[in-house]
Amino acid sequence: MASVHQPLRCGIALQRASSFARTSLQLQATSRKRWIASPWTTQPTSAQELQASFVPPKSRRQAQARWKATSTPARPPSGPPQAVVDQYEPPLQPYKPPTSGLLAYLPRSWVPYLELIRLDKPAGTYYLFLPCLFSTLLAAPLATPIAQSVTVLSASALFLAGAVIMRGAGCTVNDLWDRNLDPHVRRTRLRPIARGAISVSQAIPFLGFQLLAGLAVLLQFPYQCFFYATPSLLLVATYPLAKRVTNYPQFVLGLTFSWGAFLGFPALGIDLLSNTSALLSATSLYASCVAWTIVYDMIYAYQDIRDDAKAGIKSIALAQEANAKAFLTAVSALQVTLLAGAGVAVGAGPVFYVGTCGGAAVTLGYMIKVVDLKSVVDCWAWFRKGAWFTGGAISLGLLGEYLAYYLGWYEQRQAEPRDGATLRA
Repeated sequence: MASVHQPLRCGIALQRASSFARTSLQLQATSRKRWIASPWTTQPTSAQELQASFVPPKSRRQAQARWKATSTPARPPSGPPQAVVDQYEPPLQPYKPPTSGLLAYLPRSWVPYLELIRLDKPAGTYYLFLPCLFSTLLAAPLATPIAQSVTVLSASALFLAGAVIMRGAGCTVNDLWDRNLDPHVRRTRLRPIARGAISVSQAIPFLGFQLLAGLAVLLQFPYQCFFYATPSLLLVATYPLAKRVTNYPQFVLGLTFSWGAFLGFPALGIDLLSNTSALLSATSLYASCVAWTIVYDMIYAYQDIRDDAKAGIKSIALAQEANAKAFLTAVSALQVTLLAGAGVAVGAGPVFYVGTCGGAAVTLGYMIKVVDLKSVVDCWAWFRKGAWFTGGAISLGLLGEYLAYYLGWYEQRQAEPRDGATLRA
């Protein structure tokens, strides 16, 4: 009897297994279509591949487990796709000596020192030089007699030389303070001190040489400039500490980089302590440049926002991450307002307000609108371009104002509008 019913039972079992396998295959195909639609997974895309990849289950329990696994939608990984991560955080690269630009043609032993002073990245030098240029052009019409073009050019050239030297000295001080932080930040880990190309015992004498060279340039100006410039050395030395104690180290950087706004006046023979209008104008210009520094260095700081958060470095980019562009807009508006105040203090003409203030407002507004703060590449590009985009617009406006006086386009000018003293009719 057992021999009669045994084949029948086997046949029924085979039929059930085959039917169950077909149903399981259909359900699995449906679930795999869901997988295929997901951008986070890679699954077979053809019926032949699907059939070839299917292995019939050996038991009902195994089939149920397989169905539970394949019917659950794939959970995407946390964070953005790897392509997006790579866009903003390119893979780390080892140090490579420069193969292009000025540094590629100089002796290899010089390269670490020139990299230390950022000679290959002159944007910071421009930002240090431009407040000096602003104050020189703003002060030129106030001189008695009006400053000649040769005098303005020679003073500007000396300021540029001083900016190159003192910016390099500031970078050396910064890298000495940050020698234990820079190796943990992607952008700064290959700086000469951070990578060990220059030791502390080598960097300190080099800093002394830079300061002596800066003093030599400063002594080419009228002696009053020495007394106005010396206090800035305290700011140069303490700025690197600001990022350890405040979320707004850019404000301290602005106090340091904008100091040249005071120096153009004594460089052209105008004593700020005895000229109220000039002092008010220089102070407004200085405050305006501080605001500008906060704007451009906040954009610069967004390059390091991820590494700063990991390393515990304070930053305005982290403090204002939730409303970055609104904050940039507000500070830019303050900058333009203070710039206008500098013109009011000296009785500036319409060229100043249209060219200088209008140019600053338009360029700042455009930059804030288009900059992509999530892109390291875009932040670096706008930091570099901003120097001569906004700085160039302000300089052209001030140059136009100076030429308007120099060429006699303004019939009358009040040098001391608040005191009522007429300098020249």
